[in-house]
Amino acid sequence: MSKPHRSIVAAVTCLTVLSRTGALAQSVLDRTPNLSGGWVARQGVIQFNFLHRFERGDAPERKVSNFPTFILAGGLPWHTMVGFYYSTNSTLVPLYPNEWEFFGRVRPISQDDGGPLDVAGQVGYNLAADGLDGEISLARRFGPVRPIAVLRILKNPNADGTDVAVGGGAVVRLFRYLALAGDVASVTERDPGEKVAWSAGLQIGIPSTPHSLSLHASNASTVTLEGASRGGDHTRYGFEFTIPFTLARYFGRKTKPAAAPAATPAPVGNVVHTTMLNLAFTTAKLEVPVGTTVEWKNEDQVPHTVTANDKSFDSGTMDADAVWQHKFDRPGTYTYFCTLHPFMKGTVIVR
Repeated sequence: MSKPHRSIVAAVTCLTVLSRTGALAQSVLDRTPNLSGGWVARQGVIQFNFLHRFERGDAPERKVSNFPTFILAGGLPWHTMVGFYYSTNSTLVPLYPNEWEFFGRVRPISQDDGGPLDVAGQVGYNLAADGLDGEISLARRFGPVRPIAVLRILKNPNADGTDVAVGGGAVVRLFRYLALAGDVASVTERDPGEKVAWSAGLQIGIPSTPHSLSLHASNASTVTLEGASRGGDHTRYGFEFTIPFTLARYFGRKTKPAAAPAATPAPVGNVVHTTMLNLAFTTAKLEVPVGTTVEWKNEDQVPHTVTANDKSFDSGTMDADAVWQHKFDRPGTYTYFCTLHPFMKGTVIVR
C-alpha cells in the first residue's frame, strides 16, 4: 500500500475509535506554539486545530510561501489521545512536502488530578521521515507560569539511525484570556543547515467559547515532533486556531421521558444538585417540592448562565467550576436557558 493510501486509512481509523463523552477542549493558554505541554483531550472530544505559517521571500519577488498544518485528535479513556498532524508544505525531507505524523499520547500524572506535575508520553510514526518518534514531556504550574521540558527520540529523516532532541519553554499567563509563550528545541547533532527551532507567541482565549488563538513566529515549518525539533534560516509568522467538537452533543443518547423522581437528583438536605456539562443542563427537567433550593454547578470549560425565561431569576455569568443556587418558594413551572448558549434549556416543576 502506498504512503498516501496508508495515511488515509490511518486517519479514518483514528476517527472511528473515538468515544462519546467529555468536555475539555485544548487551549493554547496552557502551551507554547511548538510544544504540546503534554495536553490530552478529555474522552469524546475531537480536537481540530488549524495552524498556518507564512514566509516572505527575498527581494525583488518577495514571494509569500504558505505552511499550513492540520491537527486532528480525539480523547479516549484513561487520559489518552490519538490523532495525526498533516502538513501540506513541510521542509523536513526534500521533495516530500506532505508530512503526516500519526500519534498516540497518554498523561498518567497530572496536577489537575493531585499529582506534583504533569507527565505525558507520546509515540508516533512520521511518514516523511519513515520512522518512529517518541517524546517525554514534563510541565508544572507555578502560579501564572507553566514551564515545559521535553526529551525526544526521533528517526533521522535523511539517514539511518536516530536523533535525540531536547527542548523547553514556558507560558506566562498575563490575564485570564491572554498569555505570552515561547520555546526552543534542537536535536543534539544537527545536520548541515539545521538550526535550533524556536517559537514565540501571544496566546489568546476567546471569551464565552471553547476556542483559542495563537499569534506567533517560528523558524520551524511544522509542529510534528520531527518538524518542531529542526529549525531553519527563515522566520515564519502565523496563527493557530483550536476548534473542539464534543461528540456527546451530537451523538449522545437522547433523553427519554421518565418519572419525575427518576429524573431528579437525590436532594441533600433541602438542596438538589445538578450540573452543566457538554454544553447542556445535565438534568433538563427537575421536579421538586416547594421550598427546595436548586444548585447548578458549571462543569464545562466555558461560561454559562441560568436565566429564567420570564427573567424572574438570573445567575449572571458562571465561569468554570462556579456554583449558583436559587430557592423555589412557590408552586409552578419554571423554564430557563443559558443566555450565552440559547440551545441549552431546562425546566423546574415545583409542586
